[in-house]
Amino acid sequence: MKIDKNQLLRFTTAGSVDDGKSTLIGRLLYDSKSIFEDQLAAVESSSKQKGIEGVDLAMFTDGLKDEREQGITIDVAYRYFTTPKRKFIIADTPGHIQYTRNMVTGASTANAAVVLIDARHGVIEQTKRHTFIASLLNIPHIIVCVNKMDLVDYSEDTFNAIVEQFEEFSSKLLIKDVRYIPISALNGDNVVNRSEHMSWFQGSPMLHELETLHISSDINKIDARFPVQTVLRPQRKGFEDYRGYAGRIASGIYRVGDEVAVLPSGFNSKIKSINSGDKEVEEAFAPMSVAMTLEDDIDISRGDMIVKMNNQPELSQEFDVMLCWLNNSPVKPRTKYTIMHTSNEQKAVIKDIVYKMDVNTFKRNEDDKDLKMNDIARVKLKTSHRLMLDSYRDNRNTGSVILVDESTKETVAAGMIV
Repeated sequence: MKIDKNQLLRFTTAGSVDDGKSTLIGRLLYDSKSIFEDQLAAVESSSKQKGIEGVDLAMFTDGLKDEREQGITIDVAYRYFTTPKRKFIIADTPGHIQYTRNMVTGASTANAAVVLIDARHGVIEQTKRHTFIASLLNIPHIIVCVNKMDLVDYSEDTFNAIVEQFEEFSSKLLIKDVRYIPISALNGDNVVNRSEHMSWFQGSPMLHELETLHISSDINKIDARFPVQTVLRPQRKGFEDYRGYAGRIASGIYRVGDEVAVLPSGFNSKIKSINSGDKEVEEAFAPMSVAMTLEDDIDISRGDMIVKMNNQPELSQEFDVMLCWLNNSPVKPRTKYTIMHTSNEQKAVIKDIVYKMDVNTFKRNEDDKDLKMNDIARVKLKTSHRLMLDSYRDNRNTGSVILVDESTKETVAAGMIV
């Protein structure tokens, strides 16, 4: 299988506080030679001052720890690195329960999640919570790294017992692809290079798994969805009658000549031309940014969606979403919010809280109707106009919404359409 060298893989890291997340990211950056010399020199001298032999790998991400100790609210820390095979963005998310919203933010665009488990402790409550959030956000690939194998004498039995524990609870969740790797981030076993201590493990090291994950098929290529962001009327010589609809294809493939429907109006037409940059192309697919022209003059504006005639989303004003509440102030009944869905903005209210989800036990609480920060709940929303909806399971782009407080303009919640 040929991997595109410019292909970008986003992955999020999840693990409880002492699972060695910082050390793992440090090891990954260090062994893949993704650290600048001045950074390396600074960390080496700090390590010496602390009396540590060699390099304290956790220091490469230590800025984040200092921020946490100062009590600053932390968003997600993004780290970038490149190998000859692929480009990567790591979304480093805090592990504590009070940072659930940060994990949701970091995981929302990820292709993969790296879940860390301490070999001495096995699957704990936080492991279950992080995996539940990863499945809720429909992350296609999960790599379970059983860390600190050096502290359990690289025992195959310990590793197999943890794999069994993880499979027991993850079988209840909708996860497509799970891989397990025994590692020691501190000593570099199975992170970038194969471990000499675990000859019993036949799989690949973690970096090799990340470099060869097949992510092209994660994009929905069946349901063609093109949310219009703006209408182009250049009024330039040679373009007097040009009327193009510009935006980013959310999913699917479009070709010149395709029969399309414009929603919510329902008018039909055919694609006349597709432009990508300054080139005219015969076909375009997600996630390309393009401008389309249609054979007929139809009133189309920002927020409308161009879809295939024979494959249309649901048009609805009332629908259920799994909502993660991100704001410090709790939900107030009958409050009006601005809902943002693709390029569409409408007014919305939360009609009902169906149940709250306990992210540690996966139990549903139908009696508790208070939504506070970091809570995840299934709610009924009602919008001022119809939206073009797909379920989040089928389409991460057209199945997600955010709610914005009308008075403060703060993003108060992120939602996945059920």
